[in-house]
Parts: sequence; structure tokens; C-alpha cells
Amino acid sequence: MSVVDLSVQIGPLKLRNPVMLASGTVGYGNEISEFTDLNTIGGIVTKSLSLKPRKGNPPQRIVETPAGMLNAIGLANVGVEEFLKEKIPFLKKFDVPLICNIAASTIEEYVECTKILTGEDTIRAFEINVSCPNVKEGGLEFGNNVSAVGKITDQVRGVTAKPLIIKLSPNVSYISEFAKAAKDNGADAVAAINTLVGTAFNIQTRKPKIFNITGGLSGPAIKPVALAKVLEISRKVDIPVIGIGGIMNWKDVVEFMIAGSSAVQIGTLNFIDPAAAGKIVKQLEDYCRGAGITKISDLIKSYIIEE
Repeated sequence: MSVVDLSVQIGPLKLRNPVMLASGTVGYGNEISEFTDLNTIGGIVTKSLSLKPRKGNPPQRIVETPAGMLNAIGLANVGVEEFLKEKIPFLKKFDVPLICNIAASTIEEYVECTKILTGEDTIRAFEINVSCPNVKEGGLEFGNNVSAVGKITDQVRGVTAKPLIIKLSPNVSYISEFAKAAKDNGADAVAAINTLVGTAFNIQTRKPKIFNITGGLSGPAIKPVALAKVLEISRKVDIPVIGIGGIMNWKDVVEFMIAGSSAVQIGTLNFIDPAAAGKIVKQLEDYCRGAGITKISDLIKSYIIEE
């Protein structure tokens, strides 16, 4: 039986395969470890971490939609100090790259969180969630402002030598401009996409189904949008892309890689089948063997577009 090399490179970070678990869908890893062997996947991204603990939004925080899910959790988390004390010891048991997702309401908070966490050897990289409200600028998302994304990248880069991934918002006109700002200011990769903005109403009460009124739309409904955003970045900016958005099976992973993703993150699918990631890794290997592909990295950006 031919050997397939499933490893991929995200800047300086090497993954054993391209299948990662997305932030916010697997807690801090211990929750999903009962269902899937974390040692078999490419990487795990933690739930968003902020400087201080956050309770998040009141319920209702999750609503199912046709082919998708709306969530407005509000970045509930234990905070960086508690994470280091209570969560890291468990994660040290596994041989899987741990990427910490950082969320903040000021640029200073992004920097401080990264500075505190960068000394922990178990943490291999950082994913910076720029889809957060900037409290100093009236609550507008950092991720909707190119210069803000560039500034966050530059300042976080200044406090860590570890690989830096900027998780981009799709709720912009040209996502490639944001990818370029990230690259120009020291990012090693970008993750695309974060959730789309959505809402839903109860037709009996005429009230929003989610307490927060709007939430982040994820799931298979957003896959074509995510693919188009990945493609746009891959055609215009020379930076590794981690594809996210509606991946439900191994075929979706292959499609994202063809469009330009070096790796992918599985999110909403974890709620449906928490063992899915491990199955997908095996199916990708079978696909490559059947297609005569010896290195899965050969799929990256292998699209053919007639100009």
C-alpha cells in the first residue's frame, strides 16, 4: 500500500495533516477528547481567550437555521490565567499542536494576552480573532478596518516569535485587502472565514430568536461564500490560508485545498459528530491513495480557472 504524506506547512508550523478543530466548537480540548483521538488530527484551536474571564451573552445563544447555525455566545471564556492553570495541564497529555485563539476589546488587550501566553511551551501558535468590537472606537469591529487589522498584527507580532494567524471577517468588501495588511505586518497565515452576520425571528412573538438579536452564521450554508473568500485571498496575496466555513466531509476539505487552503478547520460539524475529524483524516488518506496523490500539499491552490 502506497504511503501518503498528509503533512502541511502553515508558515513555520508543520501539521501532521490539514484537519484542525475550530475555535469555539470544541471548548478547550478536554470536552471533545472523549470522542476523537486528538493525537490523530492536525491541530486544535482553543475557545477564544480574553485577559479576564467573560460570562458571555444570556440565552438564547444558539439557534438552528436551514443548513446552518446562528450563535451569539459572546466569547464566554475562563480568561488567560485560569486557562494556564486549569486547562494546559490536560492539553499537555496530547501530541497535537495547540493554537490559542485570542479575543479582545482593545489592541492593548490583544498584546497583553499574547505576552502572557507566549511563554507556555505547549502553545505552538496564536490565532487572533479580529471580529471583536473595538470599545475605544464606538464598538465597530476591528476586523472591518484594514488599518486596525494591520496595527493588531504588528503589535502582537512584537511580543511573540510564535506563528501568528489572523482570523479574518467575511463581512467586508474585499477580504484580500485584510489578508495583505496581515501579511505586511508580520502574520504567518490567515484563517478565513469567521462567521457571517445573521438573524432569525419567531413569527408568533415577533421577537428575535437570539437574545443578542444577531449572531454568527456557520455551517454548510456558508461554504460557497467561504470558498470564494479563500480563492480571492489565494489569488491576490501570497500567504498560507486556513479555510473555515461549512466543512461537513472529506470532499469539502479537498475543495478548500484546491481553492487555496493549506489547512482547514472543522467547526459546526463537531456539534453533529464530535468524532468526525478523525474519520475525515482517514478518508483524505484513502482519497489521495485512490487518486495517485503522494503528497496532499500538492492539492493546495491547484485550481484551474480559464481566464
